[in-house]
Amino acid sequence: MPTPSPERDPRIPWLPAAEIRSRFLEYFAERGHTIVPSSSLVPAGDATLLFVNSGMVPFKDALTGAEKRSYTRAVNFQRCLRVAGKHNDFEEVGRSPSHHTLFEMLGNWSFGDYFKREAIHWAWDFMTKELGIPPERLAATTYSTDDVAYDIWKDEIGLPPERLVRWGDFPNGDEKNWWRMADIGPSGPCSEIHFDRGPQFSEGDFCVPDHSEVCPRWLEVWNLVFMEFELHPDRSLTPLPAPGIDTGMGLERIASVVQQVPSNYDTDLFSSIHARMRELLGHDPEAFEDQRFSYQVIADHSRAITFLVGDGVLPSNEGRGYVCRRILRRAVRHGRLLGRTEPFLAETAKVVIDTMAEAFPHLREQEPQILAAISREERQFIRTLEAGTDLLEEALIPLTSNDRTIGQLAEALPADAPVLSGEVAFKLHDTYGFPIDLTVELAAEYGVRVDRPGFDVALAEQRERSRSGRKAELRAHAEMSSLYQGLLGRAGATEFLGYVTTTAEGKVVAIIRDGIEYDELTAKGDEELRTPAGAAAEIVLDRTPFYPEGGGQVGDRGILRGAAGTVIFEVEDSQRVAGTQTAGLVVHRGTLRGHARVGDTLTAEVFPEQRGHTMRNHTGTHLLHRALRNVVGEHAKQAGSLVSPDYLRFDFPFDRALTTDEKRAIEDEVRRIVREDRPVTVEFLPLAEAIDRGADALFDEKYGETVRTVRVQDYSFELCGGTHCRASGQVGSFVITGERSIGSGMRRIEALTGAGADAHLRGRSDALERAANLAGATNVDALPERIAALQEELREARRKAKAGGGAAGAGVPRPGDVRQQVETLGGISFVTLAVPFESSDAMKAYAKDLRAALGANIVALVLDGDEPQVFVTADEAAVAKGVSAGELVKLAVGPLAGKGGGRPEMAQGRGTRRAGVQEAIDAIRAGAREALAGQA
Repeated sequence: MPTPSPERDPRIPWLPAAEIRSRFLEYFAERGHTIVPSSSLVPAGDATLLFVNSGMVPFKDALTGAEKRSYTRAVNFQRCLRVAGKHNDFEEVGRSPSHHTLFEMLGNWSFGDYFKREAIHWAWDFMTKELGIPPERLAATTYSTDDVAYDIWKDEIGLPPERLVRWGDFPNGDEKNWWRMADIGPSGPCSEIHFDRGPQFSEGDFCVPDHSEVCPRWLEVWNLVFMEFELHPDRSLTPLPAPGIDTGMGLERIASVVQQVPSNYDTDLFSSIHARMRELLGHDPEAFEDQRFSYQVIADHSRAITFLVGDGVLPSNEGRGYVCRRILRRAVRHGRLLGRTEPFLAETAKVVIDTMAEAFPHLREQEPQILAAISREERQFIRTLEAGTDLLEEALIPLTSNDRTIGQLAEALPADAPVLSGEVAFKLHDTYGFPIDLTVELAAEYGVRVDRPGFDVALAEQRERSRSGRKAELRAHAEMSSLYQGLLGRAGATEFLGYVTTTAEGKVVAIIRDGIEYDELTAKGDEELRTPAGAAAEIVLDRTPFYPEGGGQVGDRGILRGAAGTVIFEVEDSQRVAGTQTAGLVVHRGTLRGHARVGDTLTAEVFPEQRGHTMRNHTGTHLLHRALRNVVGEHAKQAGSLVSPDYLRFDFPFDRALTTDEKRAIEDEVRRIVREDRPVTVEFLPLAEAIDRGADALFDEKYGETVRTVRVQDYSFELCGGTHCRASGQVGSFVITGERSIGSGMRRIEALTGAGADAHLRGRSDALERAANLAGATNVDALPERIAALQEELREARRKAKAGGGAAGAGVPRPGDVRQQVETLGGISFVTLAVPFESSDAMKAYAKDLRAALGANIVALVLDGDEPQVFVTADEAAVAKGVSAGELVKLAVGPLAGKGGGRPEMAQGRGTRRAGVQEAIDAIRAGAREALAGQA
């Protein structure tokens, strides 16, 4: 795709992207900004987002006022991913010179500190002085009614009118120069800085910066967002408690400006990836330019999957894992378009790590795991492509008699070419992950068109089914979020007392049912006040001992009592629905049993036994985490967990099942720490200090500046807000009950502690006792020896059955003992016999032995049992005389009330009437005699 090249401006010094990042951080640090490291791509504590899609996501609560930080100015470099929702750049990747799935956002922030004037002046100063960009090559846009920002640019910065433009009408749907993160949340007017790439991008004419392709010479490089409002579901706006500044400058775009290259993909952030692909493919520069689209897709997607896997997102079939899988598969697809059929993404991922590890050291630390996960998924998809290709070819071959023509294009096919249905193409896409463009390409090679409109209809129908449910869910979530945020602002955060007590008094500040607040609510008789959909009624107290679900630990259960001690409310779950972990709004969900009124004082009682079980399981989870990493390696970090009163669940990245010895070693180590009864201590520390001291943190948890740490003396040290034992000895027992795969490269351990572990071990012991009794062992210790003996007896019995001995069943004679029952007629010998064989296999083996021992031409056997069976064989001599095994079986199954048949040489049948066994034998004999008599 030809992109004009900018004319080199000697006034702009060339800088590597890493230097631009460093200068940006240093510039704002010198102006009182705290440098905040990049957070994970997985948003912590934000159910409205699949991924961090902008630099502001980690600061959302600070901008809304829900979270107070020790600083009011910040500067950061944030990795972001845009592949879904409002901000979705996926389809533009590779086509546009400046869109990516993964990108890095440089930003400076004010939380109620400075506002528009400082933001604009500093941005201009950084661009023109720190980066050396000539002022006459910059322009700005502002929101249509933002006179303050416009006047600063015009009067203080001195931008001429032709390089200063107003856009936007947010109330009427025109969102130019208005920024919002999602359908709800912080928003406000913005001012964008644009760079003039040169007249060659607009055919020599001057044009003003805009939001369309009308004026491609202007490249937006920095967006200054003035966060003044909270956007609500009805699109109404309310002022934020403290207006803030949120700026975002894409590192990739500003690097393209400073390095003066045609596109982001020509910067040093991507050029090394292109170079590695060229090495793998043996392409020269001309071949690279011819295939630039696929090269750019691969480079972009290599960065995305490397960072996704580095942040714990492994390819799977749902949620974030599906996005990761989709990106990886698109990269593989473009590799095939370039002629690469062997795995290659681990190679490009290595280049990504080499390029980015200085700023993102976690990539280097996890390099082996990242490369292994990418290689595993790529190999799996290659197998999928091969299987899908076989299925597609099966569907194509009946449609055409044409020979396959490699490289034939769909556009070159005649109008009357045969057509592969869109339904088949969609099935390949939906069931096997087979890309539609690959289906079109392969079909064309067979001279077959693909019904692309039919495929699009099937795909649209599937998406609409998914979208309709998702829209309703998001709408309900947005409405409840708005209600909770309003309540948090009005009533303040819930004081959590659960670390020190399980019983406390609290005042009712809200009663909610069906999304509506009530001043009071009364249960009618035993009626449970729930919506038809099963949503629980909710009570909010100003203080509570109930632990709200978080960090993998489930919410507490219990009761709320009124002044007279009567149960007012049964708490079935506790959730933090707004705010932060340390300053959030806690709701108690459950069933109203009496009368509740806002302002009443209730006694909140957590079920102490359930809390105790949960605490043991949570401390046990920490011990399991450390023991697991000690046994199999530090890379087996926690990727998810569930801590409930009944059991604990622990997910971790690993590419194989744990061996029996490894599981035993983990159990032994945990039990040793339990026996040693080591103290469990809690300490609050600044986040950076806790990490420096070696505390383990989870990638998808949201942490404030000050964090709660839990330490098991000289053993485990983690960031954790959950409830724990006072010493490891209180965990009691520990036993692993299961370990299995939950997806590609991800394993799950389930375990029990305390009374649950005791009950499990007791159940195992009881089962062993029963097994010993049933096996006839003198005691449990003798059970293995007894089982071995029984297995030997069984093998011997099977051997004898196969040999036709008495072990084939009680009453089965040896072959030599039935010689007197052989009849001969017309030179053909036959034997008929009914015996209680143990199985049809035993009967067939016995028939073979009879023929060998007696030389009989016809062997006819009936299994004498509740479900009688017939088996007849006849050799060539018998068949030549007119005997048919199939006809004899048909005669026999009549008395047995069954069915059967077969070839003249061999046939079998099955019946349901055991009383007809002798009659069946007689019928076979009569049939054989009749056939042979006719040949005599």
